[in-house]
Amino acid sequence: MSSAIFLALLGLVTSFGPEEVLRTHGTVPDNATLLLVQMMGALYLGFAILNWMARGVIIGGIYARPLALGNFLHFGMVGMMLSKAAIVHGAVQLATSALVFSIFAIWFGVVSFKHPGKPSQRHD
Repeated sequence: MSSAIFLALLGLVTSFGPEEVLRTHGTVPDNATLLLVQMMGALYLGFAILNWMARGVIIGGIYARPLALGNFLHFGMVGMMLSKAAIVHGAVQLATSALVFSIFAIWFGVVSFKHPGKPSQRHD
């Protein structure tokens, strides 16, 4: 549910305020970039509604694997891209965004590859 809310907020901000998003991250807005950011917002809103509608579904193991892996891939890739950009540009905003995306990636990674409701067994 938290990922749905997070993505919905990102989707709304990037759809309706792309100029502010670009300026906050140090980019001069032009028509092509504004369109791409708005398209990204639409994708975030689509992912948000997907996650919201699946909020009551058991996720983990084989259950809802496409949903979990899609989120894992998205959050992991964006987290890595933002981390690289934060290092190259030394931008705190990018580092903060990278941290949030990476936390969601780790969480979706755990639920993607762990059986739901079954405690992990240690084999010493």
